[in-house]
Amino acid sequence: MTIDEIKETMKRERISIVIPSYHNEGTIADVVSRCLVYTDQIIVVLDGEPEKSQQALLEADLHPTIVAYEINKGKGDALKEGFKKAIHQGYEYAITIDSDGQHFPEDIPLFIDAFLKNKGAMIVGARNLSADNMPQGNTFANNFSNFWFHFQTGLNLSDTQSGYRLYPLSMLNSGWHVTSRYESELEFLVYAAWHGEQIVEIPIRVYYPPENKRVSSFRPVRDFMRITILNTILTTGAIFYYLPHRAIRKWRNRK
Repeated sequence: MTIDEIKETMKRERISIVIPSYHNEGTIADVVSRCLVYTDQIIVVLDGEPEKSQQALLEADLHPTIVAYEINKGKGDALKEGFKKAIHQGYEYAITIDSDGQHFPEDIPLFIDAFLKNKGAMIVGARNLSADNMPQGNTFANNFSNFWFHFQTGLNLSDTQSGYRLYPLSMLNSGWHVTSRYESELEFLVYAAWHGEQIVEIPIRVYYPPENKRVSSFRPVRDFMRITILNTILTTGAIFYYLPHRAIRKWRNRK
């Protein structure tokens, strides 16, 4: 597809871009400007101490829709605030992309192509977890989550922690309670699977600058513990709710 065709598709299908950000003033303008190649339907959520990031956007003469608040609430809350704003503005889908520069906005066409082939599905961008520069803490946490996601849903995904996704915003109207921090993205996936939503995985590129130049909100020890607690809760839910219901559905379908 040409860039003009992608722009028209995103406008016609009401697809927005939601960019959660916390202290990424050094990269936010670059990410937004590269997204603007494909659409101006961009929502930036500045999750705590937004002044520097707002200034960076102003200095670059960039004017996305901004949701900003002073107290850092976590990525889960930032995503929910971005989704609420997108729904309020009339969008039906949201592509989420991190603001730290790890994702390539140039991969947006991959999401649009997958969207057109799988309308209504949640589309997850899968990183190459064996890449040489992939942080070990991220890789371990992701592999841990992949294992439990399969147990909880019966589905196989290679990257349950990826933040580069396309969400159908209609799936957020089910009253799901989603945690406020990093582990929320795993929770979104599990709830989608439990509610029978189609989940499609596509390969994406990823870039991790050297540790001394990278600003990341991922805290290996604390966030791994939160993921562990969440997986305990979700596994309990799978055992007593999802797996019995799935077995009953299969039994009924055989009759």
